[in-house]
Amino acid sequence: MAEAALIRTGLPAQMRCIEVLEPGKHSRLQFSRQPLPELACGQVLIQVAAAGVNRADLMQRRGLYPAMPDESPTLGLEVSGVVVAAAEPELAGWLGKEVMALVPGGGYAEYVRVPAAHVMPVPQGWDLIQAAATPEVFLTAYQLLFSIGQLQPGQRVLLHAGASGVGTAAIQLAKARGAEVAVTVGSDEKAQCCLALGAELAINYRQQDFVEVLRQQWPAGVDLILDPVAGDYIAKNAALLAMDAKVVIYAMMAGRQAELDFAPWFRKRAQLIWSTLRNRSHDYKAGLVQALLADFAASFAAGNIRPKLDRVLCWTQAEPAHQLLATNQTIGKVVLQIAGADPAATLDSGIS
Repeated sequence: MAEAALIRTGLPAQMRCIEVLEPGKHSRLQFSRQPLPELACGQVLIQVAAAGVNRADLMQRRGLYPAMPDESPTLGLEVSGVVVAAAEPELAGWLGKEVMALVPGGGYAEYVRVPAAHVMPVPQGWDLIQAAATPEVFLTAYQLLFSIGQLQPGQRVLLHAGASGVGTAAIQLAKARGAEVAVTVGSDEKAQCCLALGAELAINYRQQDFVEVLRQQWPAGVDLILDPVAGDYIAKNAALLAMDAKVVIYAMMAGRQAELDFAPWFRKRAQLIWSTLRNRSHDYKAGLVQALLADFAASFAAGNIRPKLDRVLCWTQAEPAHQLLATNQTIGKVVLQIAGADPAATLDSGIS
């Protein structure tokens, strides 16, 4: 660790971060000061420019999605910024580089530590706001579509919550792989966004029965369904299955319980799969990072695939950002800008 201490010379001893008070239904956010994270073997330290806001952050502050053991309990699973320290000389090539990274926690802070294997260079032509909106949602979408879903060119995929961060990422990745894409959304504005990103079908579930629409449009069924809703959507998904279809549940926005009729799943030889990313191993995440870059780094650099941004807020507005996400009215990503914020500023209490 002597090399890490030498590389870190000149950095402050402490940093500001946002902590959760009284985790649960009535949790609050508060600025606090903490020592800079100590680096372990294989890690780098990022001075954070911006952090993506994810529904997982809302779940964590309610006590439903805790940090993994030995990881930071501070919110934030994806960041962008500049690497300012490294644990070994072998990692010194990252120093001074603008990067984006999947982090196991700690993103709502001025500095965050992360395994170097989970760090990605910022694509040419991107700014750090776009970069902060990318790692969690694109790695999640890549995992769901390809690592788990095994989506192939020409297959049909249904994305529930198509205008979410993961949904807008998944539309682009699936289209780039040559799949046909349908989405469900809650407004006409969201439908138009998804169509603009390449989806063939965008169904406003408030106005139409998505099961009936898809039965008419795709009578042969759907090969892959990505579902963050769960609840009664599981039964509806069963009515849309193609032979050997896969349904991947990656959140439970409509609840953790549902009645399940096994018969349609048996008839279609279908698979019902449950997936998370946060509790995967470091090696798994490193492999996912490399796979995403191998398949799509050129598309990122060319500007063919980019995160869809809803809005950028100062991190003093973390509470309003969470409230916005909870309303399900956002389209794409909400990003908190951390670099350059007034060091004396306090957190806003909510949407004004």
